[in-house]
Amino acid sequence: MLDLWRGRMSLRRLHVLIQGLFKKPGESLLLIDLDEATSWTETNHILARISDGLELSNYLFIKANSTEEDGLEPPKPLPRPGQVAEEPKPQLALASGEEVADFFTNFGNL
Repeated sequence: MLDLWRGRMSLRRLHVLIQGLFKKPGESLLLIDLDEATSWTETNHILARISDGLELSNYLFIKANSTEEDGLEPPKPLPRPGQVAEEPKPQLALASGEEVADFFTNFGNL
């Protein structure tokens, strides 16, 4: 790094060193900081896909050979780095007929 300050390192050499940091998924802290999904290597992603596939095939086998009243839910895929977890949608309550009628009755009194 001292060579850069003394003018001995070219910009091309600096560019090559920085590009090298982007080619090491799972090892480069710079790359992980820029994109969290790179904290896993390709092997880890492939293993997660295999695991998800096995869980799904087991679920489908059990579902095909059982009654519909089992209450068996489909498997959730393994969480991957960089993916935002889905938040459950809030259940909306509908107003009853009496509440709607009261609203419109009192609407004219405003």
